[in-house]
Amino acid sequence: MKWLLDMFSSSLGRKLTMALTGLFLILFLAVHLAGNLQLLKADGGRSFNIYAEFMSTNPLIQIVSKGNFAFILIHVIWAILLTRQNKSARGPVAYAESSGKSSHWTSRNMGILGTLVLVFLVVHLKDFWAQMHFGQMPTVDYDGKTYRDIYSLVDLWFHKEWYVGLYVFCMAAVGFHLYHGFASAFQTLGLNHLKYNGLIQTVGRAFAIVVPFLFALIPVLMYFN
Repeated sequence: MKWLLDMFSSSLGRKLTMALTGLFLILFLAVHLAGNLQLLKADGGRSFNIYAEFMSTNPLIQIVSKGNFAFILIHVIWAILLTRQNKSARGPVAYAESSGKSSHWTSRNMGILGTLVLVFLVVHLKDFWAQMHFGQMPTVDYDGKTYRDIYSLVDLWFHKEWYVGLYVFCMAAVGFHLYHGFASAFQTLGLNHLKYNGLIQTVGRAFAIVVPFLFALIPVLMYFN
């Protein structure tokens, strides 16, 4: 057990943990987007409410959800530790040199982008997750079964201009964060290869553009509708 703890407390172990948790969160984003797109169905929120009820009551989904929260915390904590460690190892002069044009802007600012994403998550969880679990929610009936009307809560927030603007801005931060993080995770895990690097870069960049764009499109369309 000690060798396992030593490995994950080392620089390499932390990078591996960052890569693994990052890939899990990327998968979570894709699944979360598939559910959120149901907000755009012209059925008064029926599809989204049924989906949300299933996601919040299914035991297996709840286990995965708790694991997702744990992975977010690990990802954030390890990112902070690695950033401090890298700055300390390089020193102020070396750090200034490494911040030149040799690396992509997203690579040099992963800490800032990650912080913006974290702030958004805190706000998002407060306004939606906390309200869903601890607040007073209206209910609706579909086919004789009662559901929490989570759609009405989402619709309320997505008709506030400042919140829609914040959401779109933070989705842009998510996109830039993914732009570097997607391919970087494969490289850290040793899954990069000259034969497949081009494909990984293309898929990663497409994911970093399409997924945040669709997330941002949802509140914009709901606001104007």
